Amino acid sequence: MTGMPMTKPARTKVEPRVSDREYEMLASFRHALRRFLSFSEEAARVVGLTPQQHQALLAIKGFQGREGTRGEVTIGDLAEALQIKHHSAVGLVDRLVDQGLATRVQAAGDRRQVLVTLTSHGLDLLAELTSAHRRELRRVGPELRGLLTRLTEDVP
Repeated sequence: MTGMPMTKPARTKVEPRVSDREYEMLASFRHALRRFLSFSEEAARVVGLTPQQHQALLAIKGFQGREGTRGEVTIGDLAEALQIKHHSAVGLVDRLVDQGLATRVQAAGDRRQVLVTLTSHGLDLLAELTSAHRRELRRVGPELRGLLTRLTEDVP
């Protein structure tokens, strides 16, 4: 899986004096993120998906496999991408398959391995949701970018 690995937050020393302005910016940033997540959850529901199903479709389509394959993922890789337990990923895939959004296929190189891919219906729903998310990110992007920039600057 590409991207940065998920790390657990560690307790760190408190930096010298955190200003009230920094607290305000952090609260504003978290609020802006939550508004985007709320938008995303509602967009998924509008097309008949749970937010987790939408995230699974996106993870499957966006997954770049170890051998350069795209759009197919093992249950274990999907569980890792969504940060859920393996058995939870199995249930999620079961529901996607039942809804005609994904299929299970045996891997060509190792027939014991099962890969999950999206159906045309799953791809269509994902494209619709992705377009809506792109529009929303264009709308909220400047605010998020500004807040993130100010939060990560060294000057308090």
